Amino acid sequence: MQMVLQIVLLLAGFVALIKGADLFVDGSSSLAAIFKVPSVIIGLTIVAMGTSAPELAVSTAAAINGSNEIAVSNVVGSNLFNLLMVLGVCALIKPLPIDKVIKKRDFPFSIIITIALFVALGIGVLQTTDFSTVKMSDDVSTLERWMGISLLVIFVGYLIFLIRSAIKNKTEGEAVKQMSPLKSVLFVLIGIGLIIAGGHFVVESAKFIAAAFGMSETLIGLTVVALGTSLPELVTSVVASRKGENGLAVGNVVGSNIFNVLLILGVSGTINPIKVNFASMVDFAILIAASILVFIFSLRNKISRPMGVVMILIYVAAMVFAVVR
Repeated sequence: MQMVLQIVLLLAGFVALIKGADLFVDGSSSLAAIFKVPSVIIGLTIVAMGTSAPELAVSTAAAINGSNEIAVSNVVGSNLFNLLMVLGVCALIKPLPIDKVIKKRDFPFSIIITIALFVALGIGVLQTTDFSTVKMSDDVSTLERWMGISLLVIFVGYLIFLIRSAIKNKTEGEAVKQMSPLKSVLFVLIGIGLIIAGGHFVVESAKFIAAAFGMSETLIGLTVVALGTSLPELVTSVVASRKGENGLAVGNVVGSNIFNVLLILGVSGTINPIKVNFASMVDFAILIAASILVFIFSLRNKISRPMGVVMILIYVAAMVFAVVR
């Protein structure tokens, strides 16, 4: 009976995510038009913050409760899913143009902060690890409190930079359905509420179902929890792509990945230093390689359908590797 209830809650979560994302895209793109802010900036800030809320809730709760493996693997898994599956699916629906600002500024920044964190954690790995005997489940490094605080400081600086950029580069408004300011804000708030509630139901139900099949905490974080908390990004970006809001779709993914690394790991690491196991370090390396590959794809100013297929296949391969290792 409990399993049936969890499946019902899982389906209800999916419905809330889909409807919430639809309202969220309409409201945020309308606000972009009203305030003459490029939709790519809205995607990088409001939408990215909203769709990253489930990851923040899950990873913060995990850090408080000492479930360190979920806190880290959730972020790495979510970023992999965003990068490969979300952009891949959007490219399959419609070839995905890449905004010049994202390609030159935000995408490289996302890669740089991921590499910097990997290197910072990797120093601990090199000092303490015997690679001839190490197991995937062995703790090999620690995301110290000073690292978490540093990530938060960088996050605040990045956010201030984006806001200043938005004020400086106002446009003539996007060609989208424009609602009243009050209705636009209501759509955004209701959308965020449904996305967070939907993400919560999906994650908790999926965790229960997965645990019933004996999955490890790291594997649950990397796959089930990461997929559940990334559903808002997937649904929001797909809806935005179908409505022709490509700046919103790509900005949402890149912005969410930046927020996940800086805000979510920053908050989690500040609350409680996080032990990082060898499996998470391997996943960090995979994430960096995937990020560089997708960035190379974006240099052609558009992610084509064949590129989208390649990205989805790489994600599937990475998840198969995570399950069998």
